[in-house]
Amino acid sequence: MDAGLANRLAQSVRTADPDRYFSALFAPAPQRPFLFALYAFNAEVARIAETVREPMLGAIRLEWWRETAQGAAKGSPRNHDVARGLADLFAEKPLLLAELEAIIAARAFDSSADHFEDFAALEAYLDATSGAVMRLAAKLLGGRPEAVREAGLAYGLTGLLRALPFHNNRHKLYLPLDLLAAVHVTPEEFFHLEARDPRLAAVTRQAALRSRDHFLAARAAPRAGAALAAILPAALVPVYLRKLRALHDVPIHRRQMALLSAAMKKRL
Repeated sequence: MDAGLANRLAQSVRTADPDRYFSALFAPAPQRPFLFALYAFNAEVARIAETVREPMLGAIRLEWWRETAQGAAKGSPRNHDVARGLADLFAEKPLLLAELEAIIAARAFDSSADHFEDFAALEAYLDATSGAVMRLAAKLLGGRPEAVREAGLAYGLTGLLRALPFHNNRHKLYLPLDLLAAVHVTPEEFFHLEARDPRLAAVTRQAALRSRDHFLAARAAPRAGAALAAILPAALVPVYLRKLRALHDVPIHRRQMALLSAAMKKRL
């Protein structure tokens, strides 16, 4: 990959997704540009719902990225850094177009008015989005993609909990309906719960416990080996869960220390 393109992709990922950016730095240097191409693509499709107000507009932008991925897979990328990065990725690595198309398809939920009925449905979505990105990263690094599922679920669910105020402001519900029903709250009521409402605390606690269970399962799994840099973002799960109710996010230097500690131990 051209050095200029690799640097631009790295900078875009550092801005949009610092957890994955700093984790990628623990991968072998020749592999980093490919991780940055994958992560830059993921950042683009993940933020579509944040920039549109109508499901149709979200669908149009997702279709643009689907066509962009198709062009890149054929070696005819659009005039866009991420498209050119994907073209190099397809040319150099065992990446399948269907794997990116599946991520794009799963992201349609973000712009829709749909809900998840239960945790199984929510976790299927997480596995198809952030979990899929983690699996592909493991694959690019020569690791075992099937070994990262628990890490992907832990990191994805924790990310949703961290973004809860943002999603509530845009009236988008990711937490499952049966979890809200257990505390007798409708989706519309949930969007307006006060920060100190015990029902909000109960819902958040249950989701956080589930995330913690996935993290502990990932930590108990065999060492990730070549896929370590792919699963490193999950090393931040305990740090984030402890800060869920804090007024300020976890500072970058604290995240870097957690990633470095996991990298030195070669496991979560």
